[in-house]
Amino acid sequence: MSKTNPNPTSPRMLADQQELSYRIAEQMPRDGNLEVQPGLHLYRVTAPTQPTHAVCEPSLCVIAQGSKTVTMGDATFRYDPANYLITTMGVPLSAQIVDASPEKPYLSIRLQLDPSVITSVMVESGHVPTKGDGNVKAVDVSSLDAELLDATLRLVRLIDKPNEYDVLAPLVTREIIYRLLTSAQGDRMRHLTRFGGHAHRMVRAIESIRTNFDQPIRIEDLAKELNMSVSGFHVHFKTVTAMTPIQFQKQLRLQEARRLMLDDGLDAAQAGFQVGYEDASHFSREYKRHFGKPPMRDVEQLRATSAVD
Repeated sequence: MSKTNPNPTSPRMLADQQELSYRIAEQMPRDGNLEVQPGLHLYRVTAPTQPTHAVCEPSLCVIAQGSKTVTMGDATFRYDPANYLITTMGVPLSAQIVDASPEKPYLSIRLQLDPSVITSVMVESGHVPTKGDGNVKAVDVSSLDAELLDATLRLVRLIDKPNEYDVLAPLVTREIIYRLLTSAQGDRMRHLTRFGGHAHRMVRAIESIRTNFDQPIRIEDLAKELNMSVSGFHVHFKTVTAMTPIQFQKQLRLQEARRLMLDDGLDAAQAGFQVGYEDASHFSREYKRHFGKPPMRDVEQLRATSAVD
């Protein structure tokens, strides 16, 4: 598990952290998540949670209060107010809030990152893509510095000022991206824009698997399309996602099947078939292995929990 750093101790960062917590709590009087502006999400939770599963698009995640673990394949990351997390590709993740209580709820912000804006900021600032492949993991955690925290807080302050938000938020978002490009995670973001690099190829591979997740994966064809050897494709895919392509596809299928049962009322056999499983028993076994319960029991418990909340 990736380690986090101690909580920030500078007076400025402590004050900004407290204000960020206050402003998120003000927007979120009850538990839940809210997209307060396009691409800007706030979260509040008052108790530790069981793991939740989702595909997270490229985003910056900053915690104002509490802590959380995120698992991608066989890699687990824990972070808190002293750190930030970036996802640079749309990969299936499992997230669990660890520290939260009614007195000190978990409070956080997630800002979706637009690759075209990242490229624009890179060009404007002269941060050209680096050679080589370095750290291309789809998820990673780094220490939160005062400048990035300050820019994040200024973005949240604009939520209550819709007229100013429309004008100033794009500028603050560009500053946030600039801060990320000059941070420990800058190489990861720059690699994604380097056309032809392994990271860029993995973005294309991930998009292809996500689009066709209900179809069999033909690794040889995918590797050929990306101008890679089969062995090289496997190595780089695992480096980026901490999963094999088959494991990646399986998580996508199981998450979509869960959604179909919850939202569309499909039974287990129907959901399994719709996401690409030909055998209902095979689907049920893999579902239980991934989520910890048989499909319908899991869905019933999720519905009961949602009704209580």
